[in-house]
Amino acid sequence: MSTFSRAADTHPLTWRIERLQGQALDLKTYESLEGFAALRKVVKEMSPADVQSLVKDANLRGRGGAGFPAGIKWSLVPMGENAPKQKYLVCNADEMEPGTFKDRLLMEQLPHQLVEAMIVAGYALQVSKAYIFLRGEYVVAAERLNQAIAEAKAAGYLGDNILGSGWGMELFVHTGAGRYICGEETALINSLEGRRANPRAKPPFPQVSGLWGKPTVVNNVETLSNVPAIVLRGAEWFKGLSRGKSPDAGTKLYGVSGRAVRTGVWELPIGTTARELLYEHAGGMQKGLDLMCWLPGGASTDFLLPEHLDLAMDYDTIMKAGSRMGTGLIMVVDNKQNIVSVVRNLEQFFARESCGWCTPCRDGLPWTVKVLQAIERGDGRPGDIEMLEQTTRFLGPGKTFCAHAPGAMEPLQSALKFFRGEFERGIKQAG
Repeated sequence: MSTFSRAADTHPLTWRIERLQGQALDLKTYESLEGFAALRKVVKEMSPADVQSLVKDANLRGRGGAGFPAGIKWSLVPMGENAPKQKYLVCNADEMEPGTFKDRLLMEQLPHQLVEAMIVAGYALQVSKAYIFLRGEYVVAAERLNQAIAEAKAAGYLGDNILGSGWGMELFVHTGAGRYICGEETALINSLEGRRANPRAKPPFPQVSGLWGKPTVVNNVETLSNVPAIVLRGAEWFKGLSRGKSPDAGTKLYGVSGRAVRTGVWELPIGTTARELLYEHAGGMQKGLDLMCWLPGGASTDFLLPEHLDLAMDYDTIMKAGSRMGTGLIMVVDNKQNIVSVVRNLEQFFARESCGWCTPCRDGLPWTVKVLQAIERGDGRPGDIEMLEQTTRFLGPGKTFCAHAPGAMEPLQSALKFFRGEFERGIKQAG
């Protein structure tokens, strides 16, 4: 087996990047690297139900943060003669989670891979229109995706009667105005419809009534990008890529941000430990710095400590440790940083990005920031820490319209648990 094939078999998302070596990101180059082979296979050899079953059997969990199995989500879409003729597929490329930059890599370096993935997924769901909802700041990604779509359409991979299958689909890039809340699928759908980006009540779920009231599937960039490789190599192969006792399947784009020696993103087997990620791939902490704590998957996850570094980075293991894997890109906090300042900075972001739809989030997050600013200055009052602890409960799961405020509370509640003394130092003592 050649080096080329081994890379494809072990790094389904990124092996082409290495092979491109600066070559033009054109259709011809992509086709020479197994490009659109998965699409040819599904339209000639597989039914839509076959593709859905394959993705379900592969245990492909969503890579956007929640980890919901993609195959199960797809199975909720009405199929058959009585299903609505108009259905939609939406790629969530609104990568606004602080510390997360994995989807940008895929879209800028391998735009044709995402385009093929969406066509294959569109065939499985029998949709006629699909959208890539892209954050507006990703200008290069937008240019390359639009170019890839134009090349795919010219080659007959998009449009009417794709590869003689009798089925057709159109694909569009839609750039958003830049709001964090658009990472929530129903807020994204509202924005795509031209409405204010507020979340919707569920049920009905988007798979039944989503974009313009029609069945809609929303998947993350990384999630969809796995689909062509699963089609070509099978569910068992995909499940065999994970490491150790991880219940999850496949590889994951892990990353490191903060004051590490080499920040970046790497495709590794799911189940890789945080220690390996930080010290072998990112080179450890910068000279003179020690790790104080880390967020395992973006700003809306709970802090973990150095003692947690040997945990496998999979969804269930990180959840059992008291956090969430989220996007899988860890943010390291070093011993020279003020944890109160770190948390205040995160809460300011979440307060600014609140859609304002429900009172706990709209009013609770700015109030949280004010209290943290006072503690940061050393002007905190007795009872402020208890108030912050109460806020983490009032803005927790089930108390707000969507998961924005509960996510914002995760770094705060864990910082209060692990570093309460740092907060206490900012409280003015009476007398």
